[in-house]
Amino acid sequence: MNEIICGFDAISGTMPRILILGTMPSVKSLEENQYYAHPRNAFWEILASFGGIAKPDLYAEKIILIQKMNLALWDVCATCIRQGSLDSAIREEVPNDIPTLLINNPSIQAIFFNGQPAEKLFRKHFPKQKSVAFLTLPSTSPANTLSLEKKCAIWHWALTDYL
Repeated sequence: MNEIICGFDAISGTMPRILILGTMPSVKSLEENQYYAHPRNAFWEILASFGGIAKPDLYAEKIILIQKMNLALWDVCATCIRQGSLDSAIREEVPNDIPTLLINNPSIQAIFFNGQPAEKLFRKHFPKQKSVAFLTLPSTSPANTLSLEKKCAIWHWALTDYL
């Protein structure tokens, strides 16, 4: 199957301080039309625990969490060809216009990559981007076998530096 898949629009607070970049939504996320929709993906649990709240159930509540935390959320890829959900299967990707997002949101001080593949794709398409700090964090995907506690500790440490 060589069908082109399309990602989602960015979600952002009014004055985001951090841009979190993934690669491309998973098959489950695309089916649900929601960022990080796989029930075993730790993304929303990590953010909620940082805020000291329970993980939101409704997607609208998750979007509000991003906005209240002054974050921006997007993916490196606008479109790509990929079978399944593995980042290693991404090919023929077209990147999102991340430089314009950064220009339009000068409050962004750092880009957090949700896993190494996101950083690799970003640097492939935007090798000279140096306007903000960069930090590669452990992927929140269930494919990353690092414990939830370790993922939380690392993400919380990074978030504390910028929020």
